Amino acid sequence: MAEREQAAIAAENALPTVSVIQPRASEAGEIVLPGSLDPYNRAAINARVSGYVREWRADIGDRVRRGQTLAILDAPEIDQQLAQAQATYQTAAADRGLAETTAARWNNLLEKDAVSRQEADERQGQFAAADARARAARADVGRLRALTGFTRLTAPFDGVVTSRSAQLGALVQTGAPGAEPLFTVADVSRLRLYVRVPQALSGRLARGMRATFTVPERPGEVFEATLSRLADAVDRQSGAMLVEFLVDNSDRRLRPGGYAEVRVSMPGGAGTFQVPASALILGSDGARVAVVDGQGQVALREVAVGRDQGATIEILSGLRPTDRIVQTPPDALATGDRVRVVPARQPAAPNAQR
Repeated sequence: MAEREQAAIAAENALPTVSVIQPRASEAGEIVLPGSLDPYNRAAINARVSGYVREWRADIGDRVRRGQTLAILDAPEIDQQLAQAQATYQTAAADRGLAETTAARWNNLLEKDAVSRQEADERQGQFAAADARARAARADVGRLRALTGFTRLTAPFDGVVTSRSAQLGALVQTGAPGAEPLFTVADVSRLRLYVRVPQALSGRLARGMRATFTVPERPGEVFEATLSRLADAVDRQSGAMLVEFLVDNSDRRLRPGGYAEVRVSMPGGAGTFQVPASALILGSDGARVAVVDGQGQVALREVAVGRDQGATIEILSGLRPTDRIVQTPPDALATGDRVRVVPARQPAAPNAQR
């Protein structure tokens, strides 16, 4: 009997001793992600007609108003084509008038049976053809007049000129491959802040959420942004979802095209938990934790990892609130092993989460 008790005690002492904890419900936290600033609107101003730059009236950094002239082109070919089209239209209009008068006279003669219906129909057909030619000539005049209007390049909205390639006397050819826009105008009174949020956290985002960000050129200053749009699709290459924040830049303190460090406050997710970083087992099979049942038997369970908060790790799926998790699992621990359990103190909630 004594030998049997000693054997049981020896077997009990041979079991590895582990401390277990229960997962804590995930709390609200903060994530830090890189972002990029873009103007609310940006337009590349290109020439619609070929010609020579007669003058340019705006340069980089200038604030312009909608409809303000940026440059004027000389297009002598268009001017000559317009003059020719106007002459063609005048000729076509004269032919139309003559054909209309002739058709009316032949209709009068037809009523008196002085001519055949065939001859009257022929005159009516000639009038219809002359009328069509006149309308085509008039349309061509309108097209060329519209093209002459394109010799004046204007700003499409209020903004700032961010680039200019127009040079006095330079030949501008429409459709030339690799041609730079003559001007680029950007509306910087508001900016779009683009951030790629990891898929695991994208479900917690909603329109109207607030974020703060900093930029390298203004150290110590914190700016605010409001979430306005979500792509609602995850990029396959990055595994992240693109979201857009709007930034008020009426004071022009921020510049588009720059980098920003964005901090987004994230609410705690339903069904997500926090466990100590030491409880996570990382290997070729992915992330796992060791769960101990009431008989002291271990099961290695796969989990989905969320935010890394330093001392704690967020677990998005794979755990239940009643699970007992090994706080610091031994390296050789495997599914089916038996352990001796001692309680452990729950870790304190982190003061700052990233």
